[in-house]
Amino acid sequence: MIRPEMKQCTKALIDWIAKAPTAYQAIALCEEELQAKGYEKLGEEKAWCLRPGKRYYVTKNGTSLIAFRIPSAGAKSFMISASHSDSPTFKLKENAMNIAFSTYARLNTEMYGGLIAASWFDRPLSVAGRVVIKAEERIVAKPVCLDRDLVLIPNVAIHQNRSINEGYRYDLAKDTFPLWSMAGDAPDVLEYAAQALGVARENILSSDLYLYNRTPGVIFGADEAFFAAPRIDDLMCAYTCFHSFLEAGETSTLPVCAVFDNEETGSATKQGAASFFLRDVLQRICDAFGLSLSQMLASSMMVSADNGHARHVNHPELSDADNAPALNGGVVIKNNAAQHYTTDGMSFSLFAQICKNAQVPTQLFANRSDLRGGSTLGSISNTMVPLVTVDIGAAQFAMHSSYETAGCADTWYLLRAMRAFYESTLTPCDGGFLLH
Repeated sequence: MIRPEMKQCTKALIDWIAKAPTAYQAIALCEEELQAKGYEKLGEEKAWCLRPGKRYYVTKNGTSLIAFRIPSAGAKSFMISASHSDSPTFKLKENAMNIAFSTYARLNTEMYGGLIAASWFDRPLSVAGRVVIKAEERIVAKPVCLDRDLVLIPNVAIHQNRSINEGYRYDLAKDTFPLWSMAGDAPDVLEYAAQALGVARENILSSDLYLYNRTPGVIFGADEAFFAAPRIDDLMCAYTCFHSFLEAGETSTLPVCAVFDNEETGSATKQGAASFFLRDVLQRICDAFGLSLSQMLASSMMVSADNGHARHVNHPELSDADNAPALNGGVVIKNNAAQHYTTDGMSFSLFAQICKNAQVPTQLFANRSDLRGGSTLGSISNTMVPLVTVDIGAAQFAMHSSYETAGCADTWYLLRAMRAFYESTLTPCDGGFLLH
């Protein structure tokens, strides 16, 4: 049964997702909430003066963020969550204007991440991201969102493509260009960005702009058990990890919330999980208090939070019969023999016990043995920051669609589980850990 508090949590998540059309807006939302709660922003280029009992955060590229609190009595370990701010979409090319047949203006795009192309057709879309402007002698980046139904990618009518329902290979250099305007009335997309920011067009030097789905998120089902929205992967986990971090009570551990960018393209960027961003932050925390990072990590734990595939309502054969989660079934713990999910026996046991203590149900996910799955932040970040790590998430349908589906109860379960994680402490003992 879906309880009112579960639906309320999901409604708050849907509202948050709507305000985060790209990673730039997602991180800006996090910054707003952190500042409202008294967190101090640190600059990577500056010396850090960290003090017990204080709260801090640092960003990179405007799309990744790491927030942390220093316990009043000091700490000997970290409790870390990692999620990501990006989702599969289309990125506008630097020269984005494209004229088709001297009749229409289109936007020239390229695919970002492993998206489901068909899900982007015949939907209201718009453009968001950031622009880089010259302001006097400074060159600065500004987030921007053209908050209106602005473009659409039209399908070909079935009368002109009779085989469309038999399978179709999309030409990403032709089929996925969105309709912008009539050719004779084609203003530069950056003109719109300039107007939105109140700056002169000539002061915009460059841009990182993306399409986003304007379809509002909804709760649906006869029992209102489900919700659908854009960017559920991975903003559902980013939202729940971040807000659990904010709400968790103080313990003797040092809580860290990391939200990375570029997971959908492999994380190999300065703001991705494969960078030194997290390690550098943890090292600077340790340096500030004369601590050994290696010793701290030996007592620490990370949760890598990214959604997993539910057993599909119409295609159960695509799942492993014994390791297939369901919507509203609780937090998913993910396993993979090749360690594309970094869960092992120890991290599984620790997190499952944390969930049990919090009265949160858990379920298992593993790919069918003959199907290759994706990888997550956990295995990537562990090459930089080696510590006990578990891969978790919520079960969902249509991952990497422009409009995905998940369960209302699972938002609430994730929030409870992650709060319990942040309020737990690990102490190494002979052959394992004491969890308290």
